[in-house]
Amino acid sequence: MPDEDLQDIISQISRDNIEGTIRKLASFGTRHTLSSQTDPVRGIGAARTWLTAQFQEAADASEGRMTVDWNRYLCLYRMHVRHVLTSYLHLCSFIKYPGDNERIIFPVNITTVVATLKGSEDPDRVYVTGGHYDSRNSDPIDYQGDAPGAVDDASGVAVSLELARIFAHYKPKTTIVFTAFAGEEQGLLGAENLAQTYKNASVNVAGMINLDMVGNSKAADGTVDPYNIRLFCQGTPLTENSTTTTSRLSIGGDNDSPARNLGRFIYEVASNAFTEMTVRLIYRLDRYSRGGDHRPFLEAGYTGVRFVQPNEDYTQQQ
Repeated sequence: MPDEDLQDIISQISRDNIEGTIRKLASFGTRHTLSSQTDPVRGIGAARTWLTAQFQEAADASEGRMTVDWNRYLCLYRMHVRHVLTSYLHLCSFIKYPGDNERIIFPVNITTVVATLKGSEDPDRVYVTGGHYDSRNSDPIDYQGDAPGAVDDASGVAVSLELARIFAHYKPKTTIVFTAFAGEEQGLLGAENLAQTYKNASVNVAGMINLDMVGNSKAADGTVDPYNIRLFCQGTPLTENSTTTTSRLSIGGDNDSPARNLGRFIYEVASNAFTEMTVRLIYRLDRYSRGGDHRPFLEAGYTGVRFVQPNEDYTQQQ
């Protein structure tokens, strides 16, 4: 069973707050990365403004322990002044060129909302959690059509925001970062930039927990499973060289990877009668041919895992 402090935290989680956040994010019509960043009521800009205010409200209750910032850069599309800026881009941390990313069809700001709660005893040890607030419909470059994205991934962002609201009143020993990532549907762009920002600054990210599509317990065939959730845990570290990988595989050490050890710890803490939940460990990076915002952290040499609903329902992922 969780200790008394953790039970107290869990008891404060509000379904109404989470549902309210999901409904509000869906109300922006679309949160496509390429949608309007200036319209006050529709598009990703309106969602970003609202989310920033909500995280700031949590920070205001933290007595100065939590700060809210934007991790931001300008992402250029594949043909945009390619020859003119090639020699200049490598000098600019705020401008990036995504290669042949066909989902970026004009220059766009990629802005991740980052709420950092400083640790009281070991602030240099950092844990990151969050989901992506951008959305899309079936056409990955349709930035005008509706894409409410309630499950994918207003659900994960709502959990991140609710955790920020609660933890703002506590003094965790280590630093916790609550995020709302941008640009996930265009290639994990926001998570990649945040992970590289931390890596470049030599930040000790001890673990990253990706919350992506955590709000739907009903499968496509109608099966309802509200008491299980999947946790994807990579085996061989993505940054490992071939010699170390060969040695690891020869002794079966892929099962002892940092991501799988983190996953087993989460299972032991979260699967109990108090939560009424069971974490199903999936020993893979992610679902087949799919990806998530934990991957860039793994590629940066950090440890990352992904929570996702117990069953796939593609109709609820748009």
